[in-house]
Amino acid sequence: MKLTKSFNRSLWVFHLNTGSCNGCEIEIVATITPRYDPERFGMKLVGSPKHADVLLVTGPVTKKMAQKVRRVYEQVPDPKLVMCIGTCGQSGGVFYDSYNLDGPIDQILPVDVYVPGCPPRPEAIIFGVVKALEKLERLEAAQ
Repeated sequence: MKLTKSFNRSLWVFHLNTGSCNGCEIEIVATITPRYDPERFGMKLVGSPKHADVLLVTGPVTKKMAQKVRRVYEQVPDPKLVMCIGTCGQSGGVFYDSYNLDGPIDQILPVDVYVPGCPPRPEAIIFGVVKALEKLERLEAAQ
């Protein structure tokens, strides 16, 4: 992954729900409130994957969403990161043996940062953002 200067300390995030129960979305909305203020780390939600640096994925990937997830991932310009929020995205959670799942998100896309929890608290989501920034700094130092 090759990083540009504009990528430094600025994570524009596109959120994608792949079949979540909405618990993670409620915590993401709580995270972007002024109480936690993730914009201090440069994190900002954007409305299009074409403007994003990070793809924030919640929920297990249902069969209907698998192809759409790949298409959205391809629309995010390189270099990009994928953050998986919540237990359902990591293992399927309570839906892990459901007939309608295509698998956890890491069977569909390469995941860079995992944020565990059902649903994860805003502090855990911000910790995941900080880990993503640390990964970017390591990649930048390696260049």
